Amino acid sequence: MIKFLTDLSDGEYFGKIALVRVDFNVSIINGNIGEDYRIRMSIPTIDYLIKRKCKVILISHLGRPKDKSLKYSLFPVSVRLSEILKTNIKFVNDCIGLDVKKSVDNLNPSEILLLENLRFHKEEELNDPEFSKQLASLADIYINDAFSTSHRKHSSTYGAATLFDTKLGGFNLKKEIDYMTMIKSNPIRPFLVVIGGVKIKDKIGAMENLLPKADKILIGGAAAYTFLKAKGKKIGNSPIDVEHLEWAKRSLDRYNDKIVLPIDHLVSKSPDSDSAIICKDDIPDGMFGYDIGSETIQNYSNQIGSNKNGSIFWNGPMGFFEKDIFANGTINIAKSMALAYWRGAKTLIGGGDTLAAMKKSGVSESEVSHVSTGGGATLRYLAGDKMPGLIILE
Repeated sequence: MIKFLTDLSDGEYFGKIALVRVDFNVSIINGNIGEDYRIRMSIPTIDYLIKRKCKVILISHLGRPKDKSLKYSLFPVSVRLSEILKTNIKFVNDCIGLDVKKSVDNLNPSEILLLENLRFHKEEELNDPEFSKQLASLADIYINDAFSTSHRKHSSTYGAATLFDTKLGGFNLKKEIDYMTMIKSNPIRPFLVVIGGVKIKDKIGAMENLLPKADKILIGGAAAYTFLKAKGKKIGNSPIDVEHLEWAKRSLDRYNDKIVLPIDHLVSKSPDSDSAIICKDDIPDGMFGYDIGSETIQNYSNQIGSNKNGSIFWNGPMGFFEKDIFANGTINIAKSMALAYWRGAKTLIGGGDTLAAMKKSGVSESEVSHVSTGGGATLRYLAGDKMPGLIILE
């Protein structure tokens, strides 16, 4: 059983050093941070620790750097975190070594130190024992508050944690686990699942686990074309996941009464086109489906918005929402999710693209029950896969 922050007495934090694995993997362009949701989700855990006179070391990765390029530096995150907390966040330009040790030694109770990008060291992803040992040597207590990276067996999520006597989950981690466990094991009915996005293979495990429990599963985005192809429909040049076509056929055979597919589509010859037409049912050769059509939007929106007493899980946009002409389906789904929430439903948003789509729709985080910080981790957890970052806390 995982222990969380409140399982320790206040006195057990006083003067101790906590190594907190957070997820600050945010978009940074020219030194400016875009969406800072993941940063803000770490605040309750950080606040809890500094109020109990704990010294706080924050560790995270950013992107997939091949070298120590400044564009992958976490320094801009320390600036944003300072603005949010209205306190000075110390920063050191490495995550192991003498400079880091000196910075930790100079920490006073309630002070916060952010270390540089963990992935500047290849040993992080290799779960290298020596790298794990160096991280663990910095602190007395280990805290994982990064659900979104807990499906990885890396040094910061697994190797270092094995070396601590006291290892805990943070508040964000607990909230994620509570909501995802409800969806996976005991969803509030009626239970509606909305699946979009491009890749089916990333969602198969979660869908296999959720299909028996769901009352309905609404499928849009490129994922829908694989199912439509499996059903014998013409999809033009729309992308399909050939590798999992047979799986889609089996799912339709078994759960045909639950799976709802688009009945019309917004199609065009190119994603760069400024014109599009609605196609009912089949898509002509030479055309690509880039969004669900108006009748499908109305059907999906009605089913979501009227589910006022149940629960809804949404992962993946309904189309190529990055371009305004193809964003209508996704925008309407997001607004319907908000409507369902205000009517009393438990609404969960999963995945980075889905959060971006929600933001574009003008729907705020306060208009859904929970927005998961995890993309792959959310789907892996719902699939019932083992999560190394959680297992090591038990």
